[in-house]
Amino acid sequence: MTDLVIRTLDASSAHLFDTMPDPLAFREKHRRTRYRPDWQRIAQRDGRTVARAAWWGLPEDSDPLLINWFDVAEGEEEAGAELLRTAPWRPGELELDLPSGWRDDPRLRAAADVRAAAARTAGYELLVERFLYRWTPQHGLPGRPGRLVFGGEPDDSVFFDLLRRIHSVTLDAHARRAIEQGGVDRAAQAELDVFHWMPSPRSWWQLARTPGGEPVGMHIPARNASGPCVGFIGVVPEQRGRGYAYDLLAECTHFLVGHGAEWIAAATDQGNFPMAAHFTRAGYPVVRERVNYRADHAPGAG
Repeated sequence: MTDLVIRTLDASSAHLFDTMPDPLAFREKHRRTRYRPDWQRIAQRDGRTVARAAWWGLPEDSDPLLINWFDVAEGEEEAGAELLRTAPWRPGELELDLPSGWRDDPRLRAAADVRAAAARTAGYELLVERFLYRWTPQHGLPGRPGRLVFGGEPDDSVFFDLLRRIHSVTLDAHARRAIEQGGVDRAAQAELDVFHWMPSPRSWWQLARTPGGEPVGMHIPARNASGPCVGFIGVVPEQRGRGYAYDLLAECTHFLVGHGAEWIAAATDQGNFPMAAHFTRAGYPVVRERVNYRADHAPGAG
């Protein structure tokens, strides 16, 4: 086997990123994503591109936040791993957005398995699998049960306190990871930081209470780099079992549509069966499945 040539791209060579087949339809998934050419790398053998990866972050970020495009040709798992290992960036997460039902299609499953094997070889371990949703008007606005009172709150500490309570008992894998690494306060602060990081207005954040004023939870209607999304849905532990997460999701959907959204993206862990059921009830179909990999000691140059 001939030697591997790995190169980081620039504006003049960015077209080389498109010289691989795309069996998992990443190009369609990332049609709204803007990548910096110098955060894209390819591995070539005999002039043929056998692996490629794109690191993503906001335009103002000095370092990428994660890897969200990773392709590897069949039999080139080590090339894919080397592409990640020798990169100068060390994000702690890699995600693959796969077609819905990919496990039922032998061709798609084989392609996903090659990329997963390369990621594992590079030091990434499976964190969680998620459902990705996309609501559009053809699915109809979900009914509002009318059981809760919603409103804004200018004090971040109120949201922080609710997040601490929500994350004290949670099915969310990212929150559980943050708790393992630094406790509930760290998980709550990390979530709050994400809310502030989103370009949507701070005034959109919403608390939910019973008519008697008891706190129930919160929902965060938001916009990320791709467009409108359900930023967060959370119910405090003592209010669970009443289906309130659906109420929050319905309200979040109405809020975003009222602010001009023509579609809404959302996601939840596949193991979070109650929330997945609420998305189905609210008219959110699964459009892709995300597999998140973690690397607490991420691979770096060398």
